[in-house]
Amino acid sequence: MAKKAILVAVDGSANSDRAVRHALDLVSAGLGGELHFLNVQPNVGGAISAFVGREQIDSYHRDEGHKALASAVELAAKAAVPAKVHIGVGRHGVVINDFARKLDAGMVVLGTRGHTGLAGVLLGSVAQDVIAHVDVPVTLVK
Repeated sequence: MAKKAILVAVDGSANSDRAVRHALDLVSAGLGGELHFLNVQPNVGGAISAFVGREQIDSYHRDEGHKALASAVELAAKAAVPAKVHIGVGRHGVVINDFARKLDAGMVVLGTRGHTGLAGVLLGSVAQDVIAHVDVPVTLVK
């Protein structure tokens, strides 16, 4: 039976990098299949889309996503572990669950207390949202 993919939600923070290292250890130990990194960007559409074109908004999401993925990609390259990168837009839990299903991931790994903007005042708000929506096991790395 093929090993299931591991999906790591990343935001470029030190906590996110710890989650990436944990996932790299799992893959290196033969406990996971393909490694996938996902950055979820908040949707900046809405009222802004009245003033800024869809192409500019998409470009912004892409640029910010790649910035957030950079340290994860670097860590995987140093460990010589291939990883695929993805950028999603929307609510963290919903987007991560959609990707986990699409990739047939066996688990989701994420760091706690990462970059969450104003929502960061709520302890673990992103982690809680992910746990509430994701159908596969979730590993939180502190």
